[in-house]
Amino acid sequence: MTPHLFKLPDTSGLSLRDQICEVVSAAITSRTLPHDRPLPSCRELAGQLNVSRNTVFAAYHRLIELGFLIARDRSGYFVNPDLRMSLSPADGEDKPARRGHALPAPIEFEPSTLIPIENPLDWVRYPYPFIYNQFDPDLFPVDAWRECSRQALSRRQIPVWVGDSVESDSPRLVQQLRQRVLSYRGIYADDDEILVTLGAQNALCIISMVLANRNRPIAIEDPGFHGARNAFRLAGHKVVGVPVDRDGLIPSAIPAGSQLVFTTPSHQFPTMVTMSLARRRALIEAAIENDFLVLEDDYEAEINYFTRPSPSLRSLDANGRIVYVGSLSKTISPGIRLGFIVAHRNIIREARMIRGVMLRHPPTIVQETAARFIRLGYYDAHLRHVERRYRKRWHTMRDAIRRHLSMLDMTDTVGGSCFWLTGPAGFDATELAARLTSEGVLVDKGQTFYLNNENRRSFRVGFAYVPVGKLEEGVRIIAREVRKLLSPPRSQ
Repeated sequence: MTPHLFKLPDTSGLSLRDQICEVVSAAITSRTLPHDRPLPSCRELAGQLNVSRNTVFAAYHRLIELGFLIARDRSGYFVNPDLRMSLSPADGEDKPARRGHALPAPIEFEPSTLIPIENPLDWVRYPYPFIYNQFDPDLFPVDAWRECSRQALSRRQIPVWVGDSVESDSPRLVQQLRQRVLSYRGIYADDDEILVTLGAQNALCIISMVLANRNRPIAIEDPGFHGARNAFRLAGHKVVGVPVDRDGLIPSAIPAGSQLVFTTPSHQFPTMVTMSLARRRALIEAAIENDFLVLEDDYEAEINYFTRPSPSLRSLDANGRIVYVGSLSKTISPGIRLGFIVAHRNIIREARMIRGVMLRHPPTIVQETAARFIRLGYYDAHLRHVERRYRKRWHTMRDAIRRHLSMLDMTDTVGGSCFWLTGPAGFDATELAARLTSEGVLVDKGQTFYLNNENRRSFRVGFAYVPVGKLEEGVRIIAREVRKLLSPPRSQ
């Protein structure tokens, strides 16, 4: 009988030959295949998987080349006995126990204070994923990135990236960051004041460790970015909240004794309001007067539809109090995972050593590709393209919210990729988010962003991934569920 052990994945980016290689090799390494019986013939497996015999033949011979299989004349294909011996327990050894819930846990943990990302792993399958930090793949500049990658992968460039860079960064990327990215935000920095990271989240973790063991709390916006909160708590910091209004973080409300204040002034995370210039100057003055640092996460500073972007806090700083964090992941693609820190060289020196312990350095080949992408003008062209596309979505989304969700309060924004909505007293946006999931709509519940985790009136809708033609229908579904929550139950 032909064993029906093999099933190709429902979705895969691999060729059919490589998919067959993957499932057969997985069965071999898990000791699922008997060693003394042949595998299905090419004809049998082709019929079972509904592929051609030539495809199965090519897969089997690739597995022979890799050492997984051997071919015996007139007998068929078998698991390589040399590989089988290396996978089997030695004589006299007990076979490993099956892993199950009956086994005692080797270590117990206290309830975590970290905030998990709750979006389903298959979020892309939902018709209306109005969640933040997702990027429309149609906007990714495939041809430009491929060309830059091809140049970085040329034989002449191999010595540049093939080795271990220890704790250093690509000097070409640092140069482009200085000249073509930071200068647009009014920031001028030397090479030793810049550190490349694996995105903004990695930057926040590094800074949180730089400031560890100083026994002074860190103040963050409330509501604020839960990723920053997680990074600070992971490093053992006490985290305190600073309220936010329609002009951003309120400097006069910063708790005394704070060693650092985390803020997202360009588009406050999650409310999307922009910090006024007066507030920015007041925050810098407070940092000097009360001896604390300011960690500026320049979230979505490039996405602005009405006015010129406000000056970054770092560009206004003359005393070295501002630690600036930026990201190419937000502008090119989240999968690129490149960010950077700009700070006083003493801070960067410590941050570089901590990054070296964590991961040595971000992949040099990715840094080299990004450097070419910026230098050749692709980055600027991509930003203009994204701004045009997002501008249309922003207007469509805002107009749909005004038409269908006028019963909720919407914060005023000048850009970004999200809207922050708040219901009246008693409104439960957490329950709304749960109801919407069953309707194929995903939103970010606001409760997650508050330090006390008690405010349930707000939620956020992002439009970066949803096509413009589906935005209004998605908002209609949200409005229908909102009206159900706001309508009092009928008396019997």
